Amino acid sequence: MNKSILLLALSLAATSQAAPQPLPLPAAVPAQAPTPTTAPAIPATAAALDPAQLRELRSRYAQWQALPESERARIRDAARRVAALPAAQQQTLRATFNEQDQRFRDGWRLGPQLGQQFPKLQGLFGFLPAEQREPALAALRQLSVDQLAQLTLVAQRTPPQERDEVRSQFLALAPGGRDAWLREHVGH
Repeated sequence: MNKSILLLALSLAATSQAAPQPLPLPAAVPAQAPTPTTAPAIPATAAALDPAQLRELRSRYAQWQALPESERARIRDAARRVAALPAAQQQTLRATFNEQDQRFRDGWRLGPQLGQQFPKLQGLFGFLPAEQREPALAALRQLSVDQLAQLTLVAQRTPPQERDEVRSQFLALAPGGRDAWLREHVGH
């Protein structure tokens, strides 16, 4: 089982399965009801969320909706595999994921293909001006696996002072011109 896909499933699974349904109203709880030993991933009502948590949940759901269906299917499959694991193994995977840098975890919300490559693309695409965010994400999602691998090399080889210029050049390309640009910048 691909560990990186499992990590992505942990990041998006709760949102993908819980967010589309209306939030249920809580039932009356008897005073003697036992307290659950673990907190739920998503509170039972929107009223139980503070504004920052609600924004975070909405952001995750929007990111889920933006993924291509093929990637959502891969994530749902991985989520099923994670759910079938023993609880201790699930906890270990969650702990491993939560120990990662926040930027790494956020990269996985871009889906399996981009999430796996995002640490290598971070320098070039991690901090974008607002007007470049959507075009960059659209361009990255259009790339083949080979093109994405070439772009990771470009990102890693680009000095910080040249990143804005290189990224702008890449984003200005028509899809048909990307292969030649990537070959030129990778040196193959």
